[in-house]
Amino acid sequence: MDINHLRTFVTVVREGSITRASEILYRSQPAISAHIKSMEDSLGIKLFERNPRGMTVTQGGSRLLAVADKLLEQHQRFLEEACRLRGCLTGELRIGAARCSNRQTVRTLLTELYSRFPELEVRLDRGPSSCVLSGIRNGYLDAGFYVEPNEDQSDLTTVELSRFNVYLAGAPEYAGHVRDGDLTGLQDVPCICPPDRSCYGRMAETFFEERNFHPRRIINVDDEVVARTLIADGVGIGVIHAPLPPDERIVVLSEVRNSVRIVFGYLAERAEDPVIGVIRQILGCVEQKPEPQRAAGKCGTLPRLVRKTA
Repeated sequence: MDINHLRTFVTVVREGSITRASEILYRSQPAISAHIKSMEDSLGIKLFERNPRGMTVTQGGSRLLAVADKLLEQHQRFLEEACRLRGCLTGELRIGAARCSNRQTVRTLLTELYSRFPELEVRLDRGPSSCVLSGIRNGYLDAGFYVEPNEDQSDLTTVELSRFNVYLAGAPEYAGHVRDGDLTGLQDVPCICPPDRSCYGRMAETFFEERNFHPRRIINVDDEVVARTLIADGVGIGVIHAPLPPDERIVVLSEVRNSVRIVFGYLAERAEDPVIGVIRQILGCVEQKPEPQRAAGKCGTLPRLVRKTA
């Protein structure tokens, strides 16, 4: 049986959705459906029940899940041992990178891998932090760069690369609508936010709940540059992160979250994997720029990034 079919099966079980599984595995929905059908045909049993909410694993599929997990783990161990026996790095390395990842860090890593290990096939998959994290956990990705979530990560080993702050921002004319952190005066103003499934979207949702702030209209924009342009043009207020190029047409209305960490992560059980060791070594040589901090709860211009030299 194709190992990729097993990985698809495990992912669909955990996510309960072909749509979600396709995002995590970076495959089309028809491809995911074809994997499931192929498994059901070859095994002669039904693995899932289709329903309006997604996919529910059958009793038989649930019993096979534990076996599938062990097979995927053994497959990974097999590849690692073969790598040690060869004494060189070959095969495929899959790295995930969230959109907020430091491009210079990712570029340095890829350049070093390509130059030092020409026989290693490196694949970079871009996507939301949630998809990168799920990809690492289900074994589709070997490692990845992502925004650290507010959840248990005891199954992972992470290396902090940088930090940033997240702000609610708007055009200067909206600054007067905020009184001592009270955002009630902005409820009629359109709010430009990332989709709920993104890390920024979840941060914004939590922030709004804590402030009892319910914008009457939300515009979902999954592109920071587009969001900043709309905010600067006065279309509405929005959630953005800093450091970013300063713009006098945008002011900070409130701090959404302080010191959000961007990390490089991988499964803790793969700590002895030679490939992971090489990546850690390369990342240790990459200089990380510290992010500026600002006090919360005050309106003002976005902080300007000051780069320090050694």
